Amino acid sequence: MNKKSGQEKLREFTERSYQERITQVTDKVWHVLGVGHSNAVFIEAESSVILIDTLDSLERGKRLLDIIKRETKKEVRTILYTHGHPDHRGGAGAFMGSAPEIIAFAPKTPPLARTQMLRDIQNLRGARQFGYALTDEENISQGIGIREGVAYGEKPAFVPPDTVYQEDRVERTIDGVRLELVRLPGETEDQMAVWLPEKAVLCCGDNYYGCWPNLYAIRGSQYRDITAWLQSLETLKAYPARYLLPGHTAPLTGQEQIREVLGNFIGAIDYVLTQTLAGMNEGKSEDRLAAEIKLPKEYAQLPYLGEFYGCVDWTVRAIFTAYLGWFDGNPTNLHPLSEKERAGKTISLMGGPQAVEKAIEEAMRDGEYQWCLELCDLLTADGKETDGVRGRKAEALRKRAEEETSANGRHYYLAIARELENGEG
Repeated sequence: MNKKSGQEKLREFTERSYQERITQVTDKVWHVLGVGHSNAVFIEAESSVILIDTLDSLERGKRLLDIIKRETKKEVRTILYTHGHPDHRGGAGAFMGSAPEIIAFAPKTPPLARTQMLRDIQNLRGARQFGYALTDEENISQGIGIREGVAYGEKPAFVPPDTVYQEDRVERTIDGVRLELVRLPGETEDQMAVWLPEKAVLCCGDNYYGCWPNLYAIRGSQYRDITAWLQSLETLKAYPARYLLPGHTAPLTGQEQIREVLGNFIGAIDYVLTQTLAGMNEGKSEDRLAAEIKLPKEYAQLPYLGEFYGCVDWTVRAIFTAYLGWFDGNPTNLHPLSEKERAGKTISLMGGPQAVEKAIEEAMRDGEYQWCLELCDLLTADGKETDGVRGRKAEALRKRAEEETSANGRHYYLAIARELENGEG
């Protein structure tokens, strides 16, 4: 039997995970999947609607408003942001006609000072990660949801919150509905869970969704404290929830299923964290650990732990640099040769640029696409890159994209391939 490619697995995951579905999960509570990149939840109160997240664009927010009106015939008077990611608040402008109160949590830990100096590179890398410049065929999905509206020219309509809580837990009764708002840092520092005790409904934002989580974002970000994320997941698991409504992918139903899934989610993440720290303590390098640490079969075979968004080896690297920094303990790497000098010496040792170009052709022929990329980068670093080498690198990137299950990794390969093909960079 032929082994499925990464892109085939990603396409299958996409088709089963977030096809459009409007579900009334219980009395007066609806879950909206597949209308935007993120999900939304709305609750019918006595005289109004409470909305949890607003999708990612004004156009999609308007469609969500139409759905809410159809199901409830009431206005949205309260909006809760589970966190500040654009795909969860970009549709807020569609609801301003009813002047809702907008509620959020402040970040538990502020970003590093001067982070704003990285705005340009983070925006560039973010566009590559999300595949904004790609065709629909190239993109397939954004890993945990359909493509964001920005890829189709839609505009986000962010509205800042009116009420920003510094507390860790807030109880509110809004238009007759009891709510418990809980600070649970994980994918973001401002992550909020919403518990409806009378409905046994728990909205968990982006701390759980049905694939390996983005414990490190390749667009570039501060360390996402995995220990804190695990603690937040334990808190979610402790609730007597009958319905778990995530910010991406499908809901979970029934206490047994919720606790089993969250338990495995916790176990898998904890395994990677523990194994990485243990290996670091033994003096193993970042590269070695990233290559060695794999999920045990009991976790790897679970459909909700596939590497369709984050990746295990990216997680290992994030842990290593967060806990020990860049130095791997090998004194050779304290003051290494410059990239150009190392490349030049390596090329000379291999017999010169033409020998490297021949090795590139052999690597492509043999399907060793990662090796091909690394050989191309040698010539680039030494200033010996040719149009032919750029073309071969673009081809190899497209082949690596076919092998990749992570939508984020796939997009990055394809985005750089397009840039090379278009003579950019």
